[in-house]
Amino acid sequence: MTINVGEKIPDVTLMKLTEKGPVPVKTADLFKGRKVVVFALPGAFTPTCSNQHLPGFIQKADEIKAKGVDEIVCLSVNDAFVMGAWGKAQGTGDKVTMLGDGNGELTKKLGLDFDGSGFGMGTRSLRYSMLVDDGVVKSLNKEPNPGEAKVSGADNILTQI
Repeated sequence: MTINVGEKIPDVTLMKLTEKGPVPVKTADLFKGRKVVVFALPGAFTPTCSNQHLPGFIQKADEIKAKGVDEIVCLSVNDAFVMGAWGKAQGTGDKVTMLGDGNGELTKKLGLDFDGSGFGMGTRSLRYSMLVDDGVVKSLNKEPNPGEAKVSGADNILTQI
């Protein structure tokens, strides 16, 4: 069952790569008392994700944060090392926080997973974006075409903040 607008994000642990290695990030702490934009995608270094989705959020990060957003999070069913390397390669800096949901725990609990086994990818995240305010989903934008990043892109989320 897919999470709906008005529902609370489940409490799970994600991973973030730091200079000292991977560190756990509890969703309860990430969202508590904060406004966060989350966008998720099928995989780091994949074409649409690397050429459209992540770059759009990097480019629009200042505009998004100027509207009162505390943090922009990129989430994928990849490990923290892959997400860290991809963020570095894409130049995310302090604009976008790269978080790994390596086991797909949050993705599955949100009901936003899909079986990519046919492409050799295993369980992955659908492409989506959402605005989360104090742990509650305020908007959810699932991409109807996985090869595009329009509905789930930075321009659309800007209209919802």
